[in-house]
Amino acid sequence: MTRAQSDPATRERSRVALVTCDLFPDLYEDDHPLRDRLRAGGVEVDVVTWDDPRADWASYDLVVIRSPWDYPARRDEFVAWAARVPRLLNPADIIAWNTDKHYLRELAAAGIPVTPTEFIEPGEGLGWSVPESGEWVVKPAISAGSRDTGRYAFPAERELALAHIARLTGAGRTAMVQPYLHAVDTAGETAVLCTPDSTGKLSFSHSIRKGPMLTGPDVGEIDLASLEKIDPRDPTDAELALAARALETIPGGADRLLYARVDMIPGPDGSPMLVELELAEPSLFLSHADNATPRLAAAILARL
Repeated sequence: MTRAQSDPATRERSRVALVTCDLFPDLYEDDHPLRDRLRAGGVEVDVVTWDDPRADWASYDLVVIRSPWDYPARRDEFVAWAARVPRLLNPADIIAWNTDKHYLRELAAAGIPVTPTEFIEPGEGLGWSVPESGEWVVKPAISAGSRDTGRYAFPAERELALAHIARLTGAGRTAMVQPYLHAVDTAGETAVLCTPDSTGKLSFSHSIRKGPMLTGPDVGEIDLASLEKIDPRDPTDAELALAARALETIPGGADRLLYARVDMIPGPDGSPMLVELELAEPSLFLSHADNATPRLAAAILARL
């Protein structure tokens, strides 16, 4: 047990910032139990927007990123902010690496079964052998909350998909094209959530099932969070094994992280395929498992 945990006087002096954005000035609601549990434990907790010019980040014992979900339009600014903040969780180098989905190439090269992905860079032409049939997902390499993401059936919606790609690359953004994994319509998407255990090792905490959300082409800004159907789920052995393998690929090692979320969907053969490895600002679905909030709060106290 650390001194911050065992000495109430020390704990009362501890200050933690939970980082959000103007979209959620009092945090996303799923993080309210974490905020309240830390405060009940004697920690002074401030909720601070990441781009608040008045914030004194050095005055906090820990700065924990939670819901800064307006950053994609200013990703370079967000990464530069993270590099200036001391005692940031997750660390700034992880923020830089994980907020651009080009990291999927590294995971694939390491042997992780990743959803096949074509990256179409601005100014480089299509560079993609456009298929004749099938369903495909188009999305930007830098995004949050499934913004600017669409599902397209070829050949009927081929031109809409190409227009979506052109819209992204024309704005200087990298477009990603992936096959639509139809198992999401039945089995759903599994998110395996990992936080530090009592020894500080990042390990399995809880898991949820997320239902399908992409119903068609991108039509602009919609509140996909309101369409999410989230349920608790017991992950399979194969899903836990994939999550463990993904954690092994994290630069600098996984045990320095406060949280990780591994999203996966069954592939064509039924084996799980990694969709995303969320390390920067993932929803942690704390309200969907009784142990999730106490475990994360204990990990924060241990880091103090």
